[in-house]
Amino acid sequence: MNRTKEVISDAFWQILEEKPYSKITVQNIVERCQVNRNTFYYHFRDIPDLAEYSIQAWAEQLIKENCELGSPLNCITPMAQELTRRKSAVIHIYRSAHREAFIRYLNEISFLIVQLYVEHATEEIILKPEDKAALIKFYKCTLVGVALDWLDGGASYDLVAFCEKVCISFEGASKKAFLGNAEGTLCSL
Repeated sequence: MNRTKEVISDAFWQILEEKPYSKITVQNIVERCQVNRNTFYYHFRDIPDLAEYSIQAWAEQLIKENCELGSPLNCITPMAQELTRRKSAVIHIYRSAHREAFIRYLNEISFLIVQLYVEHATEEIILKPEDKAALIKFYKCTLVGVALDWLDGGASYDLVAFCEKVCISFEGASKKAFLGNAEGTLCSL
C-alpha cells in the first residue's frame, strides 16, 4: 500500500473516531496528517472516495490478519474486537451515507470468515455443495445480523463477550448442522 495513502486513511479513521462522517472535511484530514490538499487530491477524488478506500482496506486487513481456521470463536472474536476497537468510527460510518459500503464489506468479511471455518470444519465430511452453501449463508447472515444489531443499539453491549457466548453456545449446533447435512460422515467434528 502507498505510504501516503495509508497516512491519509489513518487520519480519516482518527477523525472519524472524534466526529460524524458528515462533519469531516478535507482540511481536517490534511491538517491531521500534515500533507497538502494537492497530495490528498492526488490519491483521492473526495472524502467519499477516501471512505470507500479506507473501509475496503480495513476489511482486507481484518480478513488477512484474523481469519484463523479452527473454531468459530477463533474466527469471529477478532472481528468483534476490531469493531469494538473502532466503535465510534464504525458507528459514524454506519450512520452516514456510506452505510451501504460498510454493510457490503461487513458481509464480505463475514462471508469469508464463515466460509473458511465451514471449509475447514467439513474437510472430512461429504456435503452437497448446495448444503454447504446454505450453511455458509445462514451463519454469515447470523454474524452480520449480530453486528448490525449491535450498531443499531448504539454499540451499547459488549460485542466480544456476546460473540464468545454465542459461539460457545452454538458450537454443538453447528456440528449437528454439518453432520445432519452430510451425505456420508467420514469423521465426527
